[in-house]
Amino acid sequence: METITTITPKFQVHIPVSIRKKAGLTKHGRALIKVEQSKIIIEPLKSKLMSLAGKYKVAKPIPAEKIREYIDYSR
Repeated sequence: METITTITPKFQVHIPVSIRKKAGLTKHGRALIKVEQSKIIIEPLKSKLMSLAGKYKVAKPIPAEKIREYIDYSR
């Protein structure tokens, strides 16, 4: 797949939709860009924080309407 894009004076590049889809870039954010054998490879980076999502479970969820009972107001 080939496409033409523009590099700005600040070396910013617009990645066309067709390339973003093929590279798996679905949201804005950080990406890993590397050069191997004169080829540029772009891979989306996953947030380390978001990788923990769902890993820990709450032992006893607190109902929203009773949250004030659990707040320590003595401070």
